[in-house]
Amino acid sequence: GRGVGMDVVKRGVEALRGKIEVSSTLGRGTTFTVRLPLTLAIIDGMVVEVGGQRYIIPMSNIRTTFRPQSDQISVVTERGEMVNFHNQMLPVFRTYKVFGIEQAQTNPTEGLLLVVDDDGRQAAVLVDDLVGQQQVVVKSLGGGLGEVQALSGGAIMGDGRVGLIIDVQGFMQLARGQSNVQEQELELELACSAAEA
Repeated sequence: GRGVGMDVVKRGVEALRGKIEVSSTLGRGTTFTVRLPLTLAIIDGMVVEVGGQRYIIPMSNIRTTFRPQSDQISVVTERGEMVNFHNQMLPVFRTYKVFGIEQAQTNPTEGLLLVVDDDGRQAAVLVDDLVGQQQVVVKSLGGGLGEVQALSGGAIMGDGRVGLIIDVQGFMQLARGQSNVQEQELELELACSAAEA
C-alpha cells in the first residue's frame, strides 16, 4: 500500500531503541533488517576496566585480545590511529576518549586491545585490563537517562558494582564520529598555522 503500516513498525522499533534497515534490489526483492537492543537477557560478557570503571563487552562481538608492540601502531592520513594486526590495518578506538574517562591507560603498548566485530567491520578497542569473562543479566538503563549512545544497558556485578554494557555498533559509530571531528580540528589547526607562516 502506501507504507503507513511500515511507518508504525519503524516508530515501534525506534521506541525500543532499535533500528530497521531496508535494502532493495531491482527484480530480486527487498530485505528488511530489524535490530533490537538487549532488554532483559543473560549474555556472556568480557568485563574490562578503563580508568577504574568497569564495562562489559558481549563475547559475541570479541574476536581476540592482544598487547601491541609500538611498531604495530601508526597514524594513517584520513584514517586516524591504526594497528597492524596479522597484516590487516584496524582502526584503534580509545575507550577512555569515547566515554571521557580520566586516569586511564593512554599507551596502547601498556594496555590491551580487543579486536571487536560488528557485521564484518572490525576495530581494536583500547582498555586498561581484562577483569574476566562472566555471564551477566542485562538491565535497562531506564527511561530517565533517555538514549545513551554506545551503551545497551547495565549489569550488577558479583561485588555489587555496576558494569555498563557496551553496544559495539553504537560504540564504533560514536568513536568514528569523534575521530572525524578530531581530524577536522587538526586539519584546521594545520591550515591556520600554514596561513600564519
